[in-house]
Amino acid sequence: MRRIAAMFPAAAASALLAAGALVLTAGTGHAASTTALGNNWYGSAPYYYTLDSTAPDLGQVMSATGQKAFELAFILAPNGGGCTPTWDGTDPVSSDTQVAAVINEVRADGGDVSVSAGGYGGTKLGQECGTPAATAAAYQQVITTYGLHAIDFDLEEPEIESASSINNELGAAQILQKNNPGLYVSVTIPSTTTGANYFGGLLLDNAKTLGFTPNNYSIMPFDGGFNGAASQITALKDFNSQLSSTFGWSSATAYAHEGVSQMNGRTDSAEYFYQADFQSVLSFAESNGMTRYTFWDVNRDRECNPPSNNGVLSGECSSVTQNAYDFTKYTAEFAGATPPTSPPTTPPSSPSASPTGGGGGTGSCATAWSSSVAYTSGQEVSYNGDNWTANQWNDDEVPGGSSGAWTSDGPC
Repeated sequence: MRRIAAMFPAAAASALLAAGALVLTAGTGHAASTTALGNNWYGSAPYYYTLDSTAPDLGQVMSATGQKAFELAFILAPNGGGCTPTWDGTDPVSSDTQVAAVINEVRADGGDVSVSAGGYGGTKLGQECGTPAATAAAYQQVITTYGLHAIDFDLEEPEIESASSINNELGAAQILQKNNPGLYVSVTIPSTTTGANYFGGLLLDNAKTLGFTPNNYSIMPFDGGFNGAASQITALKDFNSQLSSTFGWSSATAYAHEGVSQMNGRTDSAEYFYQADFQSVLSFAESNGMTRYTFWDVNRDRECNPPSNNGVLSGECSSVTQNAYDFTKYTAEFAGATPPTSPPTTPPSSPSASPTGGGGGTGSCATAWSSSVAYTSGQEVSYNGDNWTANQWNDDEVPGGSSGAWTSDGPC
């Protein structure tokens, strides 16, 4: 795939991609290009953890919800270091044989994908590539390989605390925007209950200095003391003021460059967001002309067994009572679709949370690792006779595996 990028200058290659002329077939392990969808679809694309071994089939999700676009996560630097794009730090884009098949299925069904770079775990390209230009060249490989019309920069900890890394990411986004006419670019950052945090504010200042304006900036109003839709809406209003103050925009212009990225069901910090919360935030986003409404993630948009999952966080289900893909239907509605109807669900009155793991490294075995649970940094599990501690957020990453997401605490 790098050969194709080398044969065409960046601007010429992007023109071919925009015209749908560059066709990369599934037979070569790469995705066929497609005509771009409207920006409302890319703005509604829910996240999808692509390498999850139990991920739902997106063709079935599309049929059940009317959703046409999905945000494939995550592009990272290799776990061993270097300025080349990989999926989740383990699977090089240049030799991909998994993700292209997912993209081809979505496109065959009339949809399209965006790709998200970054996320919470792993090493980001902006941390490894020395300059904005080098970072952009790495991302251009992804755009060219899959014929992308949209890309998301999910800039979280610890990268967001590094001024040089963020400058590389934002500078790369600006270069890609220039070299790929029509490319939809979103920037996603953490949120406090009063909008972007301190480092998010510095990121906005950096973007202003660069003269870079993406299609939108999105905050993630969860995992930070949130309690239902009202607290999320307060954060969105405060973020609107931050955008207005930083860029000199009117409130209406700021909302036209503002988005929200939620988390369905139970969050990492044991907050709970139900269908009614998603509806309230959707109504706020639509009434104020916001241009992005999405969530993490489709993989979790299913009911657990039992529905509460005993108060435990999972990467495979939501830990709340729901019909399959209830939350994805809200993103489809934001894009302008009329999703198929499902029977209503009634959430439990008071979910109870219980921690996962515990007890590692003390001579007793911690709770056994499970492929259906999403783990956060510091949680402990046992696996194959050893205790392990998570050193980053991870989902379906086997302790001792190539991802490096776990640290061994020794035999238990």
